[in-house]
Parts: sequence; C-alpha cells; structure tokens
Amino acid sequence: MTIRVLLADDQELLRTGFRMILEAEPDIEVVGEAIDGADAVRTASRARPDVVLMDIRMPVMDGVTATQKLTSLSAEIRVLILTTFHLDEYVMNALRAGAAGFLLKDVRAADLVQAVRVVAAGDGVVAPAVTRRLLERFARLPAEIAADPVDLRGLTEREIDVVRLIARGLSNQEIAASLVVTETTVKTHVHNALTKLNLRDRVQLAVFAYDSGLVLPRPS
Repeated sequence: MTIRVLLADDQELLRTGFRMILEAEPDIEVVGEAIDGADAVRTASRARPDVVLMDIRMPVMDGVTATQKLTSLSAEIRVLILTTFHLDEYVMNALRAGAAGFLLKDVRAADLVQAVRVVAAGDGVVAPAVTRRLLERFARLPAEIAADPVDLRGLTEREIDVVRLIARGLSNQEIAASLVVTETTVKTHVHNALTKLNLRDRVQLAVFAYDSGLVLPRPS
C-alpha cells in the first residue's frame, strides 16, 4: 500500500527537500504541498493524505490550530510536527491536539522515511535523546488543552513503569532491558495501557504521563 503524504511548510526549499527524500521511496507518494496551516487543511480535505508533515510556525494559521482541525476532520490523518531544537513552545500543545509525534527539521533522510512509515502504520514517534529533552521542556509549559482526570487504578504497577519509560523517550528494546523483560512483554504492556486509558499511540501515552503527573520534568 502506498503512503500518501502532504507537506505543510512555508519554506519552499524544505518542502522540495522533503519531497525528494520521500518520493525516492517506492511505497511513499507526496500528494500535495501547503504553504500555511489553512492551506494544509484545505489541501488535506481534498487529497486525503495518510500523513501530514506539519511545520509549527506558519502564516495565516499555525501548525497547532491546523493539527486540531485535521485530527477533527479525520481520525485517519496522522500529523507529524516539524520543529527546530531551541524554540517552538507550541509543540506540546500540538501533541495534545492529536499529533502523532514530532521531528526536528534537520532530521536525517532515513529517520524521516522511517517516521512516516511508523505513523502511517498507526503508531507514534517519540524519538529518544534530543526529543526526550524537548518533551520534558514543553511539559513545563501551561497546557492549553487540559487533560481530563484519569483513574490510574486500572493500570498495573508494571504498566505504569512502562508508561513512565515511554515518556522518557525509551524504545521498546530499551524498556525491555531496563525492566529485564522481553520486548514482547513490553508490547503487551503498551497495548494494555493504551486500551485502559483509551489512547491511540505512544505519543499520547507520553503526553498523558506528564499531564497526569506520572512523570515530572527534570530540572533544566
């Protein structure tokens, strides 16, 4: 199956670069480009992409508002936020709005392709290392979209451990090593946590962990 991608960024050079990378893959097709958030919403309603690469800072309509509108438009549209390392305080709000994850604008070509495939398959992208620091930084900002109170008693202690480690940016392999269990066991815990909390993917689990207080941001 071909993955349909929409590129939303006000910088033509970036759109061109991402298009060249993605269209070199046999299973990915770029079905449109948008120069701002409003354009992204209009184009997505017509082109029906599987994945939208969405810049945060754009004229007319920013990426957060566009993400909210797109995720309301269709649960099948997955949004990957594009951000810079040092700023973009809106990223956490975009994740709360339903984005499937975020990438740095200087992402390696192979990682971009992999991220598109991952979110198209229904999972979220919570990259380790640098993105982990971003998650912790943005979690300290006031939430525009408050999380509803959630009863944690439905989660087992081990499921809570897994959710905390996901929020720290660990992969299933790293979680398995940390908890001394198999990756299959980790996947089972992730599935159970998603089901009990009525969440969609790992990104939403990470946001939930911060919003609920399961994980506290580390001091800068």
